[in-house]
Amino acid sequence: MYKKISYLFTSCLLAMMVTGCASQANKDPLESVNRGIYKFNDVADKAVLKPVATAYKNVAPTPVRLGVNNFFSNLGTLTNVLNNLLQFKFANAFSEAGRFVINSTFGIAGFIDVAGMDKVPVHKEDFGQTLGYWGVGPGAYLVLPIAGPSSVRDATGWFVDLSTTDPITYTHNIGQVRLHNQLRAAQFIDKRTELLDAKDLVDDASLDPYAFMRDAYLQRRASLVQDGLVPSELIKDEFFEDEKENKDAK
Repeated sequence: MYKKISYLFTSCLLAMMVTGCASQANKDPLESVNRGIYKFNDVADKAVLKPVATAYKNVAPTPVRLGVNNFFSNLGTLTNVLNNLLQFKFANAFSEAGRFVINSTFGIAGFIDVAGMDKVPVHKEDFGQTLGYWGVGPGAYLVLPIAGPSSVRDATGWFVDLSTTDPITYTHNIGQVRLHNQLRAAQFIDKRTELLDAKDLVDDASLDPYAFMRDAYLQRRASLVQDGLVPSELIKDEFFEDEKENKDAK
């Protein structure tokens, strides 16, 4: 327990130092690198990930896909509990703990969202949001290989969550490497299947999908950190200016 607390504290300090160095005037100082990774992700997605997700959607019946999605959502509840506690949202943390117990027992390991049927609300929180809650800025925008949009703060939070509250990680730690890989692959396919329609919409609706994805991600994360409120400086983002410049150039 002491090691985990020390690890969380060190991660917070690291995120504060790194994000403090990022210029607020330029939310995407690594744009050239990010665009390269974005293109790689796009090629990999169209060649492998999207076809696999599409095949899974076509082959697996809706109840099966819903059950798998519920299962992985239930595993994520542990992350929600801890980060609600770290943000002093004790009522939400208690609600999430109850949701986990109900779905893990009556919901058969989470495959059935019994808590959702009883209208128990979901309070999703991750360590990136926790850092933001305590004043850590997002830092530079990042595009991670395969994982996609992120930021210095959110990438740090993602790593902390994976290392501390993700049950799938623990299967690897106890030597169940094959089980870990199978669960992680299934989780990724489930997530990609959820985004099938959204990714097509971004590609079809935007002259610059990269800029659209970047600004949408940063606005959404700012909204999540502030519990639904988006700062005005993010609403007046650069995306529409980029779109206008692209139109004028044609």
